[in-house]
Parts: sequence; C-alpha cells; structure tokens
Amino acid sequence: MNRLMIIAAAVVAFALVTGFNRSLFDTNYTFDTAVTKWPDGTMKEIRIKKWQDYEGEQIQIVATDGTIYLLSMNNTVLIKNKR
Repeated sequence: MNRLMIIAAAVVAFALVTGFNRSLFDTNYTFDTAVTKWPDGTMKEIRIKKWQDYEGEQIQIVATDGTIYLLSMNNTVLIKNKR
C-alpha cells in the first residue's frame, strides 16, 4: 500500500510540474528565417532577429528590420539555415 501511494504521489507531482500536457524541459531553438502564408494567399519570407511562441498557436517574430509580426503557427514555417 505504501509503494502505491508513493507512485501515485510521483505521478501527481509530475503532472503538476509539467502542466499535464507540457514537456518537463523546454528546449530553445534558433531559427534564421520564417516563411508565412498571408490571408490573401501570398507567401512572405521573414529574416528572424528573435522570436517567441505563446501558449496555443501564436508566434511573435521580430524581423531583422525591426518589424514585429504576431502570426499563427498554422501558417508559419521556421527554418534554420546551414552555415
């Protein structure tokens, strides 16, 4: 019985720490370019200075020219170029 309580406590603690559906560790990724699809069907390539994703499907990209975009991840592809 004691072993079962320890296992149950570990599962509950893991669920609380990870938010039930998030990974335990968040990994930072570096990308150089974003390709986005706009409502009129056109595609745009954006050179990335920095970016941040939000809960759900939103991403904010700061372009190298200083323009700030708030986009849907459903219409955005992030690319890491080989160097």
